[in-house]
Amino acid sequence: MGGGSFSVEADGSLLDAYVLDLSGKPRPRICFVPTASGDSSMYITRFYEAFGGRAEASHLGLFGRPRTDMATVLASQDIIYVGGGNTANMLAVWRVHGVDRMVRAAWEQGVILTGVSAGMICWFEAGVTDSFGPLAALRDGLGILPGSACPHYDGERDRRPTYQRLVRDGFPAGYAADDGAALHFVDTTLKACITSRPGAAVYRVSAEGGKVAETALPVRLLA
Repeated sequence: MGGGSFSVEADGSLLDAYVLDLSGKPRPRICFVPTASGDSSMYITRFYEAFGGRAEASHLGLFGRPRTDMATVLASQDIIYVGGGNTANMLAVWRVHGVDRMVRAAWEQGVILTGVSAGMICWFEAGVTDSFGPLAALRDGLGILPGSACPHYDGERDRRPTYQRLVRDGFPAGYAADDGAALHFVDTTLKACITSRPGAAVYRVSAEGGKVAETALPVRLLA
């Protein structure tokens, strides 16, 4: 998800509902991983308010004293939901505790991986991030999905020009998603692009011969 979700859509997120429906279960098990926000208590509370009534909701905290059964907890979920925040810090903490390997193993067993902002770009090889202050390249994503990604494409003024400049200068080609837009991959193949508001878009961004090509992809507006 390029932006949106339960943290900013008080009346309920259509993108979140879409993810829950993917499980095919009336009350799927969903685990929130709020590492990028420093395990923000407010963020965690909003997650439970949004999902507690329609799913078996839990969260995995990594600050303080982490639990010892993290791999088992993650592997037992139907959905792992990664929140927004500082992507670089999140990846560093994950790697210290082995969570990077755990989420990959869960995905290989069929667990749905999702997230917003930091929880979007982390799955790719690279992404555009403000983890270091000004928008910059992040080149050490998990690499579950090939290429790069840029969230908040229409929500932050500098996202589009920064991503296009990076791709033009040799950054891996990839996908950009507006706030309220999301990409649905099955394995590593893009199956659908969906949006929760009219006008939200998803783009394929690539470069050839020093020129950037931005191609709008077909999207489905959720009702």
